[in-house]
Amino acid sequence: MNVLELSEQEIVRRQSLQELRDMGIEPYPAAEFPTNAFSEDIKNDFKDEDEKREVVIAGRMMSRRVMGKASFVELQDSKGRIQVYITRDDICPEEDKTLYNTVFKRLLDIGDFIGVKGFVFRTQTGEISVHAQSLTLLSKSLKPLPIVKYKDGVAYDKFEDPELRFRQRYVDLIVNDGVKDTFLQRATVVRTIRRVLDEAGYTEVETPTLQAIAGGASARPFVTHFNALNVDMYMRIATELYLKRLIVGGFEGVYEIGKNFRNEGMDRNHNPEFTCMELYVQYKDYNWMMSFTEKLLETVCIAVNGSTERKVGDNVISFKAPYRRLPILDAIKEKTGFDCNGKSEEEIRAFCLEKGLEVDETFGKGKLIDELFGEFCEGTFIQPTFITDYPVEMSPLTKMHRSKPGLTERFELMVNGKELANAYSELNDPLDQEERFKEQMRLADKGDDEAMIIDQDFLRALQYGMPPTSGIGIGIDRLVMLMTGQTTIQEVLFFPQMKPEKKIPQSSIKEWGEIGVSEEWAYVLRKAGFNLISDIRDEKAQGLQQKIGDINKKYKLGYEKPSVNDIQAWIDAAANVAVVTEEAE
Repeated sequence: MNVLELSEQEIVRRQSLQELRDMGIEPYPAAEFPTNAFSEDIKNDFKDEDEKREVVIAGRMMSRRVMGKASFVELQDSKGRIQVYITRDDICPEEDKTLYNTVFKRLLDIGDFIGVKGFVFRTQTGEISVHAQSLTLLSKSLKPLPIVKYKDGVAYDKFEDPELRFRQRYVDLIVNDGVKDTFLQRATVVRTIRRVLDEAGYTEVETPTLQAIAGGASARPFVTHFNALNVDMYMRIATELYLKRLIVGGFEGVYEIGKNFRNEGMDRNHNPEFTCMELYVQYKDYNWMMSFTEKLLETVCIAVNGSTERKVGDNVISFKAPYRRLPILDAIKEKTGFDCNGKSEEEIRAFCLEKGLEVDETFGKGKLIDELFGEFCEGTFIQPTFITDYPVEMSPLTKMHRSKPGLTERFELMVNGKELANAYSELNDPLDQEERFKEQMRLADKGDDEAMIIDQDFLRALQYGMPPTSGIGIGIDRLVMLMTGQTTIQEVLFFPQMKPEKKIPQSSIKEWGEIGVSEEWAYVLRKAGFNLISDIRDEKAQGLQQKIGDINKKYKLGYEKPSVNDIQAWIDAAANVAVVTEEAE
């Protein structure tokens, strides 16, 4: 990278970096710096009557107040922040005061990592602090942090733009309070789920991420190519069919917490790459799974929040069991007055069109019912509600209902207006399963690009016999949103998918060279604000010479200044390029 592509602060920091090295100080030392304390623990454990406690701490310097021979620094470590008191004579006990006067005051910057050895005390203002007796530079920061500044009660330089925050999560975690807490709570959610499932005797397993058939859900997959086998593969959309194979193989219960990938839209509730927990247990049904799920979510909420309630937006959601159970067709009738029971596909399609839904001939009966529920029902269920007994057309992997013809033993858990979990009494009749797959293929032939493909190996596994089984999938990202009170999925993903970063259009160095501008002066022109060759065509030669000369002087580049005639030649060539481009268009 050319130095002129950096900001002024970045240039100064790199100059400081070099000056430190010239002094014999390595800005990125390799040796271990053995800490023995963290900021929050120091403050929580401090008692005025205790003997003086020696500590070794390290962290990022977030602020600095220099008052002559003494200074205060705010140090941020992995657990929080603590004030450090630094005096010249304490860290420079000998005659040489360079470490304080030059290194600390001039060559260190906000964002640098430092190590401090000292003792804990309380200042006259009552703040628990560390009195430094030695100071070590551990890592030099070359980019300035967006530290919030306040003037007359107004905050400036906030790092709050969502696109910047999600794209540069590392900066977001450093400067914005509470962001790290959300992800610590996420870890608690996952850890608690594992604990509950492990204590129940179920086995955590791993199944393939690359799959020959994208099965286990109705979704559009990502496609990749497996060079070694010379075949196209799919990023998995679900773990279901592989986990069921393990039930066939004799496991009592198996679960997986892992990434799924669906090549679909992105919004406040969806990310194409998401985390899901799927659990399958033999000899259980969907009624047992509803009870198990209630207890699981109640336990998770208590672990994260200390109670069974959590405020999300304007809603206070209670995860205390039991939850309401409502058949899906009853839910649609409750919200629309239309009873889908006994209705044909054509009758349901006509009602959808009457209600203004965008449906077409490719939509089968199941998808039409799904559209009705999504439009009129889903968003109305704020408190946890099990929506049960889905039509068979919507549930190709689910066992037929034991007493309701045409329906299946399936539930979805709705919370805060969104689906959180999907569960079945699993279909274990291999002949029925084959017919369901064939029906899915008929939907695919009609144009449904989310219909399932027949998985012949899974059918073969079922033919060896799968015991009665219940399974569930829970969206971890949405669960974390609920447990942390966040309203967008991006807030609970460290690195959500983003559109490509926008870049300022620039003529290449080669293109500048084609009009006679050397590489070194091309970077100077960019620094002066001329990103495209066409930007200089209306400039005056003497004025342009002055602009680039000022940059040459400011940054002490030492380049030989081009003559006015040379610069006029650049301008003329740029004008000719612009004319040729316009004529071509």
